[in-house]
Amino acid sequence: MDWKTKVLIIGGVLGALVGLGAALIYIREAEASMAATKTPPRVRPGEAVRLGVTLMDILRQVASIGAKEA
Repeated sequence: MDWKTKVLIIGGVLGALVGLGAALIYIREAEASMAATKTPPRVRPGEAVRLGVTLMDILRQVASIGAKEA
């Protein structure tokens, strides 16, 4: 197995685990919120955009790890 395949497998597994963890945290917080309001929480567009920008920044940082030093 070459290094690219290993990186893809490890990255995919880590990404899935992080995504699962994030979903579990969201569910736990949503259930706590629903205990008081009895309605599921809504994700506001501004929050979604802010999260997307943060994720893009993280991806840029990961990409810079693979960049060669000058």
